[in-house]
Amino acid sequence: MLSRRLLRIKVAKALFAHLKSEADNMIASEKTLMLSIDKAYDLYFQLLALPAEVARYAAERQEIARRKKLPTFEDLHPNTKFVENRVIRVIENTDAVNDHLAARKLGWAKYPELIRTLYLRLIELPFYKSYMAHEERTFEEDREMVEQFFLLLEDCPALDDALEEMSIYWCDDLPFILLMLQRSLSNLRPSHQELRVADKFKSEEDPAFVRTLFEKALIHFGENQRYIEHYTANWDVERIVFMDNLILGTAMTELVEFPSIPVKVTMDEWIEISKYYSTPGSSTFINGVLDKIVASLTEEGRIKKAGRGLI
Repeated sequence: MLSRRLLRIKVAKALFAHLKSEADNMIASEKTLMLSIDKAYDLYFQLLALPAEVARYAAERQEIARRKKLPTFEDLHPNTKFVENRVIRVIENTDAVNDHLAARKLGWAKYPELIRTLYLRLIELPFYKSYMAHEERTFEEDREMVEQFFLLLEDCPALDDALEEMSIYWCDDLPFILLMLQRSLSNLRPSHQELRVADKFKSEEDPAFVRTLFEKALIHFGENQRYIEHYTANWDVERIVFMDNLILGTAMTELVEFPSIPVKVTMDEWIEISKYYSTPGSSTFINGVLDKIVASLTEEGRIKKAGRGLI
């Protein structure tokens, strides 16, 4: 399922876009937010289809080699361990994957050069060479091969360019979706005929969390900013970037509006998000200001936590 951190990032981006564009239609902005989450889930299926495309390309290369006028012994007897990888076959034969790809019109047909690039990078991996050299074919080896393939995608400019071209909503989603893929693969067993695909949300609470956080943070943005100003009086206002204030206001909203989320979780999540989406010194600044805000809101009785371990 999509992680709460990714959902928080989606909310922050939607708030930033709405406020910076001075939009006046909250419902339209919220629809765009939910669309961006749907697209993140699409990326999960789009990437699930990628190993099969690369294996198909490898098989095509082997077939071309067989048809050479003077084929070598290796050309006539290729190592088919990768192209016959059982985990790839399981993914390829999973109805839930194929149905989603077809319904959302996803796939890699327009990107043959990317498939070639990924294959050439893959065959240079030490793990791939070891995998292909090992004559035994175990399901565990096949699964680890696919896991290694997905790790290859973490630093692949060609893939980044393709994803950016496919959807503006996929910017920054890749690391979170790769983690989803690794978790899906870890649950796959030799007896499984199909891959159990991850749900979009962990529970019905997640979409409600997204909508409530976005709506409340937007409705109370001005009020929250005035509250925050009391704890940033000693800071150079011109040096406090808009994203810092947005993160503080959204974190404040989460602290007040969600009784079941521990204070420490909220603080840790937004401080971590600030490291990637604001300035280098923002996390330290946000940490210090949030500490003061939490103390003040708690004293005022506005932070009320309920649930196991929170009372």
